[in-house]
Amino acid sequence: MSSLLSLLLIVGVGANIAMAYYSDVITAYFSKIDITTPEAKEARAHSETITQLITDEGIVVLQNNDSMLPMTENKKVNVFGWSFTAPVYLGSGSGAADASTAVTPKAGLEAAGFEINEQLYNDYVATGIKRPVSGIEGYDWTIPEPVATEFYTEERMKQATEFSDTAVIFIARAGGEGRDLPSVLDGPDTYDPDGSTMGPSGERFGNPDDLDPNKHYLELSNRELGMIDAVTKHFDKILLVVNSSNTFELDWVRDYSQIKSIVTVAGPGQTGFASLGKVLAGELNPSGKTVDLFAADVLDAPAMQNFGDYNYVIDNGNGSYALAADKNNVPLTYVNYSEGIYIGYRYYETAAAVGAINYDEKVMFPFGHGLSYTTFNQEIVPGSLTWNDTDISVEVNVTNTGSVAGKEVVQLYYSAPYTGKIEKSSIELAAFAKTGLLEPGNSETVTLTFKVEDMASYDYKGAYSSTGSYVLEAGEYQLLLMKNSHDKIADVSSKTLAEVVYSTDGRSSDQQVAVNQFDDLVTGMGSIESYLSREDGFANMDVLKSSDTYTVTTEEGESKQVRGTIVDAAFVEYINSKRYDIPADKRENAPVTGADNGKKLSDYVGVDYNDESWNDLLDQMSVSDLVSLGTLGGYRTLEVTSVGKPATVDYDGPAGISALLSKDPMSGIAFPSETMLAQTWNIELAKEMGDAVGAEAVAYNVTGWYAPGVNIHRSAFGGRNFEYYSEDGLLSGKFAAEVTKGYQSHGGIAYMKHFALNDQENNRVKGVLTWSNEQAMREIYLKGFEYAVKEGDAHGAMSGFNSIGNTWAGASSALLKEVLRNEWGFKGIVNTDFFIQPSYPYMIADLAFRSGNDILLTGVAPFGVPTINEKSNDTLWALRENAHNVLYTVANSNGIDNNSSTDMPEWVVITIIVDIILALGIIAGFYFVFRKRKPAAPAAA
Repeated sequence: MSSLLSLLLIVGVGANIAMAYYSDVITAYFSKIDITTPEAKEARAHSETITQLITDEGIVVLQNNDSMLPMTENKKVNVFGWSFTAPVYLGSGSGAADASTAVTPKAGLEAAGFEINEQLYNDYVATGIKRPVSGIEGYDWTIPEPVATEFYTEERMKQATEFSDTAVIFIARAGGEGRDLPSVLDGPDTYDPDGSTMGPSGERFGNPDDLDPNKHYLELSNRELGMIDAVTKHFDKILLVVNSSNTFELDWVRDYSQIKSIVTVAGPGQTGFASLGKVLAGELNPSGKTVDLFAADVLDAPAMQNFGDYNYVIDNGNGSYALAADKNNVPLTYVNYSEGIYIGYRYYETAAAVGAINYDEKVMFPFGHGLSYTTFNQEIVPGSLTWNDTDISVEVNVTNTGSVAGKEVVQLYYSAPYTGKIEKSSIELAAFAKTGLLEPGNSETVTLTFKVEDMASYDYKGAYSSTGSYVLEAGEYQLLLMKNSHDKIADVSSKTLAEVVYSTDGRSSDQQVAVNQFDDLVTGMGSIESYLSREDGFANMDVLKSSDTYTVTTEEGESKQVRGTIVDAAFVEYINSKRYDIPADKRENAPVTGADNGKKLSDYVGVDYNDESWNDLLDQMSVSDLVSLGTLGGYRTLEVTSVGKPATVDYDGPAGISALLSKDPMSGIAFPSETMLAQTWNIELAKEMGDAVGAEAVAYNVTGWYAPGVNIHRSAFGGRNFEYYSEDGLLSGKFAAEVTKGYQSHGGIAYMKHFALNDQENNRVKGVLTWSNEQAMREIYLKGFEYAVKEGDAHGAMSGFNSIGNTWAGASSALLKEVLRNEWGFKGIVNTDFFIQPSYPYMIADLAFRSGNDILLTGVAPFGVPTINEKSNDTLWALRENAHNVLYTVANSNGIDNNSSTDMPEWVVITIIVDIILALGIIAGFYFVFRKRKPAAPAAA
């Protein structure tokens, strides 16, 4: 009995030690958003209203031959495609949201008065097919459809044709965090649904009969093609619905005249399929526009020549090859943005303009394209154009010339002169606006404005300035009123401008003159030598090739083929030095710590960031305070009692509030994907979304929101395209700014992410070396973040896993200090992406802190929390500066009013009660054991 009690005691002590060590993780697991309070119920109801408004305007009609839509008379429809029974609402990973109560496609159509062929629907359900489960560490790319020859029998098709002469084909594609969509639908099946702590692991590429090395995920699978053939054989009036936030390849539609109309429904969230029903029925006039160009062949885009898994390879000198790795055994991978500025419409419109491509063959639908059930006339208001040295403004009168009410998007583009010194797209989006609901015959005048300096290009080569700068080159600039990126409505004006080099005074929106900040990162060893140019009709397309195929031997002795380029030991050592070398201290003294100045953070609400009195508060923090605040920033900012700083709670996004690590991870209302939001082209809805999420956050006692996602749709295959707005930096930035303003109007902190050039998922957690030039970076990949700061006043940012050239983004002072803070004027908190030191050893905390990364997102602390060199004066001063950023931001947020502290979680209280009961039981057990034990008899003499 005593042995059993001793064992219980040991187990109990061990369990308590383990729970104490992993208390943060356990607390995160049991955390739950309370959605039952009156405030939460009111906020959630409002959010549902806003989601409906967004999806009402975010659905895009791509094609409508023979005016098949709207379907106002025959409401009986056959819906083909298993995905109609289980669609894609958003995506997986931290950008997911709870769609368990979302409107289904069937419910959405039925609510709009459609009668669905129940037998056909039930037959799909009866197949037993399930939506593949994917997670951050594992992906099942199986396209869930039955075998066409077995399912689409003559009997089933006969029943369908007798039910109705109208067919809807429903196709869906999913994406998510951790992996980009496969450009080849073939490979070994390594998928395990329970293979990791986050769920599945490995990868599966589809049903055996769908595997095809010549196919990719964004085209029809073999089973889908069989379905298309069966449906088009029996029906002449077909509507195609594409449920995807990634642009789907639609050139095959040209071969089927039976397919009259195409509608795209990007991640619909809570209410999108209700909007779909209303659009199809004509209760709602579609007004969405594309945010990405739809290419006939999505692999044709220049960026696709350098998108995916690319490895640095070591030549062993004996005819064999090995994968290069840094000194901590992190595989060295890369991606080359060799296309420069020519992504999306910038490439296709420019290539067409210079005669390099046949546009009609290469492009299905332009950027900014979308059809309506009515017609509009757009006219420049005579005399309304103002074009001076600094500003451009023009009024456009929009008249509904059709027979039903609708909204229209007005798009203003410019064309800048190409001199050969700086690369230029033939056309660029300059400004846009959306009308209100116009009744037939009614008009509305919208005003479009932008700065002349917005037409400047970035001269990273130094053709006009030795430091690099924005330049408005001399020549003729044209303003164009466009229906989309390709179809012109009217020439607004043209003007010959004199050369302006913004190398001395800078642009009016910059607080520090923009000069080359990334030369040390993206030039030199490993960098791209030549970028794609429009010169001579894109004659140098060969520069896009940056890899060969090698057979390498892994550490396990296995052979595999990889795409990559050869590097030598000197390159590996160069990357090691960039990743891991911490410069010697420059400061002779450590900062003051532990002072007793009697200050509290609440005294500093509204105090200017540069006020010297902040030093009195910062002096009170101990070294332990500085280190803990910096290293324990996972889904929170830490309570610091020495300065009266309350704890704040931060949660994931960007499709609503979600707690990724909780056992009840999805609790906020599921907003539509950022792609769907951007397709509204209505920035007022963006602000309303931010406002609604902000109200929910207040109800849930949440301050920080890891959103919006502001990376770029560089490729159609981006795994997290659903978390990002567009291929266009301006459009992305305008939406990010408004979402940010709306959310922060409630006192929250919006952490725009993933800063920056984290435009693909493959190899991101290996710190993929992302090579680009500063023109493309500033004009495309940084622009959205720039607007979020300058117009949205973002108070938070999340740095990316990836490297910018040779340096981890989270340890780039060029990015986080010079550009973000000094040029753009950012005052806020920079957090890392998920930080686990043993898993991502290239993310060096001391370098991050010194470079302007304020806190680490150590989401499973204490596991993975780094040890900080507390003897380093430079690191301590950096931590102090970072603490200043955190304290300033929290002081000016709702977190200062929440008075949140690191109170004892409920599970700890329960554990203490159990411990007490267990301890009392063990004590009582030992008491009775020893009480009953008799003394031993004396030994015989």
